[in-house]
Amino acid sequence: MHPSNPDHLPRLFVADDLAINAPISLTPAQTHYLARVMRRGLGDAVRLFNGRDGEMLARLTDITRNSALCVPEVLLRPQEPEPDLWLAFAPLKREATEMVVEKATELGATRLIPVLTARGVSQRINAERWQAIAIEAAEQSERLSLPDIAEPVKLPALLASWPVDRPLFAAIERTSASPITAQAGPAGLLIGPEGGFAPDELEFMRRHPFVIPASLGPRILRAETAAIVGLALLQARNGG
Repeated sequence: MHPSNPDHLPRLFVADDLAINAPISLTPAQTHYLARVMRRGLGDAVRLFNGRDGEMLARLTDITRNSALCVPEVLLRPQEPEPDLWLAFAPLKREATEMVVEKATELGATRLIPVLTARGVSQRINAERWQAIAIEAAEQSERLSLPDIAEPVKLPALLASWPVDRPLFAAIERTSASPITAQAGPAGLLIGPEGGFAPDELEFMRRHPFVIPASLGPRILRAETAAIVGLALLQARNGG
């Protein structure tokens, strides 16, 4: 049976392939969420997605204290291409960094690249934690995929390996650069640390034609705010 309004059903990310009538095992955490938080039981419907096979309506066919089994029944949404937008940013303090990961996922960033800069305050990257935040953000925002989370890279190495046909908009404060505008094709956004880029880093960026200095407006924004604003501006043509 197809629920009249599946939008209100619990929505979970799974790693396994999704196919009609192919059972999917849920994790203990997902089982706890469905049974204890959402009060779901045998026969109840959930929505599943994996970033590859679209979103499917599935039915709980078995549930115990630590495990659950559900079977996909209906394809609700096919997988569709997403705007190709990368976010490269200097990690901040933990809570601010986690906000960037969450909001970048909601705004459709397809790749998150932690960049180590001279004035950065954090060198530690908790990729497992970032992945968990991205999964939760994708589940709640109705997104069909997760962003790829890259290994940390120093700024010179990032620029050396950056695809030359992908414009990289560098948000630089106190600049006379033009504002960021919406992009239809592949693009990237570079956000520096709270203290801004060091002079030698700015000079190094100027040597790369694909780096486009860009303004986010007349105000000095916190780094996490700059990431959100920049992504929203780049995504404006695609409806966010």
